[in-house]
Amino acid sequence: MEHRTEISSLGEFGLIEHLTKNIELQNSSTIVGVGDDAAVIDHFGKQTVITTDLLIEGVHFDLAYTPLKHLGYKSVIVNISDVYAMNATPTHITLSIAISNRFSLEALDEFYEGVYAACAKYEVDLIGGDTSSSQKGFIVSVTAIGEVAPGKFVKRNGAKKGDLVCCSGDLGAAYLGLIFLEREKKIFLENPKIKPDLEGEKYVIGRLLKPEARKDILDLLSDAEVLPTSMMDISDGLSSEILHLCKQSQLGCVLFEEKIPVAEETRLAAFKFELDPTACALSGGEDYELLFTISQKDYEQIRHSEQISVIGYMEDPEKGKKIITKGGNTFDITAQGWNAFR
Repeated sequence: MEHRTEISSLGEFGLIEHLTKNIELQNSSTIVGVGDDAAVIDHFGKQTVITTDLLIEGVHFDLAYTPLKHLGYKSVIVNISDVYAMNATPTHITLSIAISNRFSLEALDEFYEGVYAACAKYEVDLIGGDTSSSQKGFIVSVTAIGEVAPGKFVKRNGAKKGDLVCCSGDLGAAYLGLIFLEREKKIFLENPKIKPDLEGEKYVIGRLLKPEARKDILDLLSDAEVLPTSMMDISDGLSSEILHLCKQSQLGCVLFEEKIPVAEETRLAAFKFELDPTACALSGGEDYELLFTISQKDYEQIRHSEQISVIGYMEDPEKGKKIITKGGNTFDITAQGWNAFR
């Protein structure tokens, strides 16, 4: 049996020291990191972007099928994705956790392994946080800080009529990954002898458990000298996010179903569950792709990118928010995205 170290044997300061002893700072903007009363950062004349996310066991993740290392990685990704959605570069995070005594030190090490892997990949410094005990579940709170050249941040309200609606990557995969894992969990609880059958579903499950943030899209847009007019990340499903952009920009929109990017693996997975792949893309959530609008004059610059799809255009507000199906029918876009409060 593997060794289990009780958290209580270290005490809070001992725990913090243990979890942060191997931090290597990567940004010159980090003046003081972990170990003092507060961190000190200096962005050398750039503007600072700040965002916070809370992840709660049983609401945002299920440890029955979420490895702790993946959870640590994802906790960082979901936050820095919001920084990229402002057209900014993430530089620092703070991480706070609350844990019950059912978690050992070894379990926490696993979680932090994922955190540090994401920090290393995206060149972000972990500069502080807090640890606390929790009554039963695991609670994670991450604050991400980023930098952006003055005036270069992109909000949700800058779209203009006629702007093209674009999204990165492909949509709907994470939702199908969740459905597969929930199905296997149910089967396992009914009969623990049955081995999970996840053959062929590596892509959609990977998109749920180990998402990536789309730094590459910002690099691509920057190289092409294209500044989006509005942008946000797709965490709650395309339909609810495009409605946010329309509301904030006080416009309507037209999307084309045939233009919405869905991976072949996602399409096949949807058919297994007799689900419509487009519905998964519209309402699924947790894809962490970028949804943004660009001026029509910039179309040539991004036209050849395999990672960017033009899926529609912004319209006068009185025209409403519509989607045109592959069959040529027009429907209103309704927000059926993920809702933590239902």
